[in-house]
Amino acid sequence: MIRSVTDKSQRPSTGRVLVVDDHPQSRGSICEILTHVGHRVEGVSSAIEGLARLGVESFDLIITDLQMPGMSGLEFIRELTKRRHGAQIVMVTAYASVSTAVEAMRHGAFDYIEKPFNVDALEDLVDRALAHGRLIDAAAPSRAGGTGDEPVMMQGSSRKMQALRDRIAQVAPTTETVLITGESGTGKELVARAIHAQSRRAASPLVSLNCPVLSDHLMESELFGHEKGAFTGADAARTGRFELADGGTILLDEVSEIGLPLQAKLLRVLQERTFERVGSSKTQRIDVRVLASSNRDLPAEAKAGRFREDLYYRLAVVPLAVPPLRERLEDVAELAHHFLERAAGRLQRDPCQLDAAARDLLSHYQWPGNVRELENIITRASVLCSSGSIGVGDIRPWLIDGKPQADESHGALPVGTRLDEMERALIEATLDHYSGHRARTAEALGIGIRTLSGKLRGYGYAPREKSFSRAI
Repeated sequence: MIRSVTDKSQRPSTGRVLVVDDHPQSRGSICEILTHVGHRVEGVSSAIEGLARLGVESFDLIITDLQMPGMSGLEFIRELTKRRHGAQIVMVTAYASVSTAVEAMRHGAFDYIEKPFNVDALEDLVDRALAHGRLIDAAAPSRAGGTGDEPVMMQGSSRKMQALRDRIAQVAPTTETVLITGESGTGKELVARAIHAQSRRAASPLVSLNCPVLSDHLMESELFGHEKGAFTGADAARTGRFELADGGTILLDEVSEIGLPLQAKLLRVLQERTFERVGSSKTQRIDVRVLASSNRDLPAEAKAGRFREDLYYRLAVVPLAVPPLRERLEDVAELAHHFLERAAGRLQRDPCQLDAAARDLLSHYQWPGNVRELENIITRASVLCSSGSIGVGDIRPWLIDGKPQADESHGALPVGTRLDEMERALIEATLDHYSGHRARTAEALGIGIRTLSGKLRGYGYAPREKSFSRAI
């Protein structure tokens, strides 16, 4: 980084900044620069740590590096789009490109800056991002309608959605463990937020852990924390997710991805509400409500020996099944309208309108990516809309095969097809549709790039040489 001398006497107001960078010197430099000019700054060494901090504390600005082990900056930003964090995002990278910048900003980043950068340029960019955030906050009270806290998934008047809302209202006030099941993109995490928001623990933190992004080695430390020197690289003690959630709620997102050895330790926490940090013999007691989610058939996983049966029964005290969008197609028009309004708010312009033919097409499509796929398509159409109206031709190219999947004359799978065969057929068809582009395929399917790559390895596909973050 290069420092130049300019007059800082007329600085705008400062903010709370979270710096996410795995390189200690880079992270320390950014923190020092921004602290020097009055910002309150905290630094963490990974996106996983960043998500943990956002689970218990709010920030005005998040500065994230692009290339980080475990979860890249772009994957981090995508994860942030699922959360109500209220922060502006700036990406710092030594690997900037037009495609990287566009992808980051498409998923909500305010801007990016390339290393090595001029210190004044960083300070000015931070000032602009904070000012932009304050403008949005100032405009928020004037926006029509409620508090904005209602989960997106709860949009919909179908009988299945009414039944789900009724069940949430029954379950939320209790302290029982809830297992939320459903396909990717149906809104399982949002159901968990609704349960927490309607519970007696609503004033305490909801801390989530996205299990598929972590290796077995890191998972135990993330869940239970570790002491300094517990293993190579443990330079300082670390608080785990269960400690962070004490008094509140923890969400184990896609809990089926936790390995068998760690499942036994998780079972003990559920039974006794006690645990030890990695490298410590001190037993800690916690008061945490546990919510878990999975897109897998856990009884089948238990029968196959991949998931502990006793843990399944501990998690599934109260099971909640989230219906896929194809089973409540009557909600599509309402959801589409909601997403059009949200996109318009972000774009600061009047919402675009779907013409009758476009509404009909969306209402007959089978939505393999569920609500997440619908939101992505509506957002994309809103960004590219120039006439104020969205027609069939604007959205058909983004649907798999460009045709409603309910039409049996266009390659629908026969009744009785195994779920794993249907999943593979869908993944391969989507990969072919996007000419082998894994990032776009993962986005269309509503899954992470690592999840997609793992499935493709299982199908015998050779791995690509380029990493996800540099390929898009």
